[in-house]
Amino acid sequence: MNKAILMGNLTRDPEMRTTQSQVPVCTFTLAVERRFKSQSGERQADFINVVAWRQQAEFVAKYFHKGSRMVVVGSIQTRTYDDKDGNKRTATEVVAD
Repeated sequence: MNKAILMGNLTRDPEMRTTQSQVPVCTFTLAVERRFKSQSGERQADFINVVAWRQQAEFVAKYFHKGSRMVVVGSIQTRTYDDKDGNKRTATEVVAD
């Protein structure tokens, strides 16, 4: 089973695009605080990349902006790609349901 539930704040405005086949896709990053404080008493955050497709993408782009609190339910996905220098890179992201 691959299920992720995240709650956090958007680090910047969602980025809306369409694929070559005209499918809407929206990418954004959530800052998710960890449950426990560090030894210095501060909460650390993890920055999770999220991708939403079709109607979810349009909804996120329309109603959310930098700083908005959001809950995302989805699945974790990894993919590989070649960067501009030809190096292989791996990206891990949550695909929103």
